[in-house]
Amino acid sequence: MDRRRFLARSATVVGAAGLAGGPFHGLTAMADTGQRRPGGGYGPLVPVPDARDGAVRLHLPEGFQYRSFNEAGSKFSDGSTVPGKHDGMAAFRGRHGTTVLVRNHEVNGPVGAFGDVSKAYDPMAGGGTATLVVDRYGRLISANPSLTGTIMNCSGGPMPWGSWVTCEETVNGPDVGNDFSGGDNSKLTRKHGYLFEVPATNRHANGQVAAPAPIRSAGRFAHESAAFEPVEGAVYMTEDNFGFASGFYRYLPPKHPLRAGRLLDGGRLQMLAVKGAPNKDLSAGQPKGATYDVTWVDIEDPDPEFTGTPSNDFAIQAVGKQGRDKGGALFSRLEGAIYHHGTIYFVSTQGGATAAGDSAPDGFGDGRGQVWAYEPHRRRLRLVFESPGSAVLDLPDNVTASPRGTLVLCEDGDGDNFLRGLTRRGEIFDFARLAPVDGDAGAEFAGSTFGPDGHTLYVNVQSRKGLTFAIWGPWHRGGF
Repeated sequence: MDRRRFLARSATVVGAAGLAGGPFHGLTAMADTGQRRPGGGYGPLVPVPDARDGAVRLHLPEGFQYRSFNEAGSKFSDGSTVPGKHDGMAAFRGRHGTTVLVRNHEVNGPVGAFGDVSKAYDPMAGGGTATLVVDRYGRLISANPSLTGTIMNCSGGPMPWGSWVTCEETVNGPDVGNDFSGGDNSKLTRKHGYLFEVPATNRHANGQVAAPAPIRSAGRFAHESAAFEPVEGAVYMTEDNFGFASGFYRYLPPKHPLRAGRLLDGGRLQMLAVKGAPNKDLSAGQPKGATYDVTWVDIEDPDPEFTGTPSNDFAIQAVGKQGRDKGGALFSRLEGAIYHHGTIYFVSTQGGATAAGDSAPDGFGDGRGQVWAYEPHRRRLRLVFESPGSAVLDLPDNVTASPRGTLVLCEDGDGDNFLRGLTRRGEIFDFARLAPVDGDAGAEFAGSTFGPDGHTLYVNVQSRKGLTFAIWGPWHRGGF
């Protein structure tokens, strides 16, 4: 089963706590009352030709346009080849009205690093990030590798000091057994499963590769995404353990990152637990208005040393088990996360009850998706939305927010792949549908992020033939 990933919001400036509870504070769980609005007021989706070459790659509401760029197999500015599996992404303000995009490539296995191998964290690992400079209409100015030699760079999150934190969704390395992909971990030269920081500076946009320094104290597990909360200086992280329970984490660095100007190693890792309910199973269907007071339990050994080459299944649960042994809550496949107005919103891809007429998906969790909100100042967790069935929302993954505060959800469903909007009133609508990709049935949306001025929505197609889109049009007319 192809798995779609996350993206956190592209904001480069974050405020303090902001609006109490965030824009979705009045919503209750919508398990049986989710409302669907075609186009969110934008109207029905129609086939739209790509401004690059006229091919129809997206169905959008009338009046919207797009351009694709930097597809897999094309060339970076340095002449090296663009890998596939475009995934999580964030947008930063560039010079002279341009946008700087930092984009993940979720490549797994010992397939060799792209770009300059001498600068790779692990010369055998094929994932990493690219940094692109584009205009508001998707015209590519430059594109270069910016972190290489990592693996399964799924999503991450933008940091307000001008960096992208990229997440490895794996624990592969020469010290653990092979994973589901069948790759030979003994060929890898370094341990994987960490956070890496990639500065979104002009130097990196022009070809400088980030120093590959893992944040080991933030844990070695199947990281999905990262969202920074500026008051306490914590990085909240999701975990996508496909076949097992997942946890919701926070990393408390040794110095506030806004003062340090970067994310430092050597801090404390914790997992969320529900007060008075050890190992609360939040992957199951939730009652309307579900709200929980929470606490945080310490992970004593965030970067465990393995001996005897344990199985990948054992290694990928080693950090999470420490939290669950202390009462940590159970989630299903946590993916996208975003900080917005004092609240961390995050997505449980397979959370919820199995809907009538829907079969249970593969992996841990039987539902079609949940959207959760954590309020750090209250230490309170609440359910924003639970999908009543695949026709309404089908396995949400990456998430971002529009300038109005509407959430943009990338789906990882079994049928057509949509971008859907979730408004402050709890209305959900279709905004974009991906046209079938020849020979690549697993193609899916990923990495949605609005540009700094809100004019353009950038989004990736995560597939072997991956590419990036810039979408623009009459946003004022509907839910975004």
